[in-house]
Amino acid sequence: MPTIPHLTLNNGVEMPAIGFGVYQTPPDETRSAVDAALSAGYRHIDTAAAYGNEKQVGEAIATSGVDRSEVFVETKIWISDYGYDQTLHGFEKSAAKLGVDQIDLLILHQPLPSEFDRTLGAYRALETLLNDGRVRAIGVSNFMVDHLTALLDTATVVPAVNQIEVHPYFAQREVQAFGAQHGILSQAWSPIGGVTFYRDGEHTSTLQDPVIGEIAEAYGKSPAQVMLRWHVQQGRSAIPKSTKPARIAENIDVFDFALTGEQLAAIDDLDTGRRGGPEPADITLAAFGKPIPEA
Repeated sequence: MPTIPHLTLNNGVEMPAIGFGVYQTPPDETRSAVDAALSAGYRHIDTAAAYGNEKQVGEAIATSGVDRSEVFVETKIWISDYGYDQTLHGFEKSAAKLGVDQIDLLILHQPLPSEFDRTLGAYRALETLLNDGRVRAIGVSNFMVDHLTALLDTATVVPAVNQIEVHPYFAQREVQAFGAQHGILSQAWSPIGGVTFYRDGEHTSTLQDPVIGEIAEAYGKSPAQVMLRWHVQQGRSAIPKSTKPARIAENIDVFDFALTGEQLAAIDDLDTGRRGGPEPADITLAAFGKPIPEA
């Protein structure tokens, strides 16, 4: 079982560098996927209220045989629960579904630019939860430089993490650099490019990229493993996902080789500057809001 290095957040809390994600994993498949992840050695599970599978994540952790203190649990508040009081209640809903008293990392899932006062209220609630010891660290997700700047103007606690789309075809260097300047760790969702792109007029994906493929062949590793190693060596947290036990185990087996500076630079050069996920500026309650159930 691999030993996963830890990253130290800006408040001293330690978090495994690679976590296991359950985005778009159906609830009836989530428990077995998390079981497989914990068996493979993952000790960081990333979910969200909007995923609809927090309960199954909690059940898998509770029955895994792994002590709760060894599992770093991360979840997210959805925009429908933004606002100070609503976010405090959002924490209660998530904690109950997860079956925990304390959440290790609680983050805001998206900025809400059209109603940013609600975003600021939500973040104030996270600060309260942190101060009360109900969460160990707080952060944000999909915040761009302008959102982070506006947040830092009023925040009393600098976010520990900004979870953003990062993979070889979309590096978001400006956001990463801003985060680094302020002690905010970049955490990559879609770290192996789960979305597909058009490059040079052709439909392609990072998993089929010849540059990544050549590096993978040189080490006897998969393209996914090379990309995850790229994240690790550049100091990011990465959250790969899968429901296949073999792939789950493969994605964490990235600590027995190291990419050269030239190889890292070659992967950096693949950036297209094109986002695969939704544009954060376009997130509105009208388009993306949905009620988060109580149970």
